Amino acid sequence: MTRTGRFLLYGATGYTGQLTARAAQAQGMQPVLAGRDAARTQAVAMRHGFEWRAFDLADTARLDAALHEVDAVLHMAGPFSATSQPMADACLRTGRHYLDITGEIDVFEALAARNGPAQAAGVMLLPGVGFDVVPSDCLAAHTKRRLPDATRLFIAIGGLNKLSRGTARTSLQSIDRGTLARRGGRIVRLPDVPRAAADFGAGAVPTVAMSWGDVATAWHSTRIADIDVHFQLSRTLDRVTRLGALPRRLLASRLGQRVARAAIARLPEGPSDAERAGARSVLLAQAWNASGVQCRTRLYTPEAYTLTALTALEITRRVVGGDFKPGFQTPSLAYGADFILQFADVRREDLDA
Repeated sequence: MTRTGRFLLYGATGYTGQLTARAAQAQGMQPVLAGRDAARTQAVAMRHGFEWRAFDLADTARLDAALHEVDAVLHMAGPFSATSQPMADACLRTGRHYLDITGEIDVFEALAARNGPAQAAGVMLLPGVGFDVVPSDCLAAHTKRRLPDATRLFIAIGGLNKLSRGTARTSLQSIDRGTLARRGGRIVRLPDVPRAAADFGAGAVPTVAMSWGDVATAWHSTRIADIDVHFQLSRTLDRVTRLGALPRRLLASRLGQRVARAAIARLPEGPSDAERAGARSVLLAQAWNASGVQCRTRLYTPEAYTLTALTALEITRRVVGGDFKPGFQTPSLAYGADFILQFADVRREDLDA
């Protein structure tokens, strides 16, 4: 493949897509913006002086034509359970690299299963290039480096207070799936929603288990057999995770999804600039080996959506510059456990010797 040095940002009209387009302009990058809605895509592109394309992912001819103009796609149009496969198919057909910002466990696993075809095509499949899961994946890899014989990994994430509409819609789709974790290297559905506590730097606070992307990616990055991911408990999370089986089934029904989506549509598109500027995230990783030896590390980062734009663009910059590994990758497998430390306002703190 002859490199063009260009990339396609698909999903440019969404909250995170617009945020990333703005960051790309500030960094002097020149993405080709794309999305399904021509008028909205053109409006975002004209705001920043970028080229644009409009097509549905089902239109394989126009999709392939757009990919032939670039080296890679930065895919930001969720839910990725519906959009990842057609985009990845197109990347394998055209020999272009695939990046996305998913946090969906099934998407990570589906792309991992395509490692062989991607290697044969010389294509990198790297999902999760945003807050899902760059900081947590780098933290998991660092923890494994500190305790090479670790058998259990616990990751807790604090500071995720406001969601975009897209994130909320994606979360709604899995409302009746239960909570997923790794046990013995396999993804399992837990019989309940475990609760624990984590110290994010100001004393222990309650946490609750979540089906976060690291249940998939941390295993690929570290091969630690047992993995749990928790979020700092908020009032909203507390209510949602205490829902019984019947309310969950009702929310998962076609009518329930339609009502919930209508409610989400009335929410702000995502955190405001002021809210993002005033927020930070903190991640804690704790690992144990079979003898009970443990290590703990904290990672302090900017607000999640702000960091997503930064990490996604930096990884894209590297890929279109020729720095990539063919096949399925995680952020730490591709760029190392210390990749996250290059970003402003990121600090890592080992809490024990």
